[in-house]
Amino acid sequence: MPRKKFIASEEYPYHVTARCINKEWFALPMDELWDLFADYLFFIHHAFGIRIHSFVLMNNHFHMIVRTPDFNLDQAMNYFMRETSRIIGFRSRRVNQVYGGPYHWSLIKSPNYFLHAYKYVYRNPVEGGLSSQVENYKYSTLSVLLGNQHSIIPIEYDDTLFSDLVEQLKWLNESYPSYEIKDDIRKALRKTEFNFSKQKRGDPHLLESSIV
Repeated sequence: MPRKKFIASEEYPYHVTARCINKEWFALPMDELWDLFADYLFFIHHAFGIRIHSFVLMNNHFHMIVRTPDFNLDQAMNYFMRETSRIIGFRSRRVNQVYGGPYHWSLIKSPNYFLHAYKYVYRNPVEGGLSSQVENYKYSTLSVLLGNQHSIIPIEYDDTLFSDLVEQLKWLNESYPSYEIKDDIRKALRKTEFNFSKQKRGDPHLLESSIV
């Protein structure tokens, strides 16, 4: 299957994800991986102008939401994937490739869709059984934003989180009403443009029971 045609945008953010080959775990300790990814997120911010809104590292994949003022997500992510793969392979003495394929991206063109993606990214560790609350997961920029740890990752100011910290954390920690709703979001994030059917559109804060 040919790779989908890339849509370059300076205005809208992207959700970006990549997974290890065969869904295997990264072959390094998580603390070491976190520092490695932080180094290269720092680099692509300064070298490519990438604006990082969120990043979450899981055992065998990562999620991030970024903006690209210079229309260059493809160049930045190709570098990011190549270099992190090279170093993970070298340190772990891995012969086979690290990632299972190219990164996946989805363009997010509305504030409501951004909220869906934002919550999906930060809830990933909770949904994966790695943390009981979003703010307690160590390998997440949410933890950095809350001052629970220091990181060199250059995170953009989070208007969503700091608009009302208590309420937003409560919202992030609210589970999805059903697996089907969570799966709808997952599928939407695999599209070229994040999109729901008309009957599923709306404000995730106001229509949590039927939308998020």
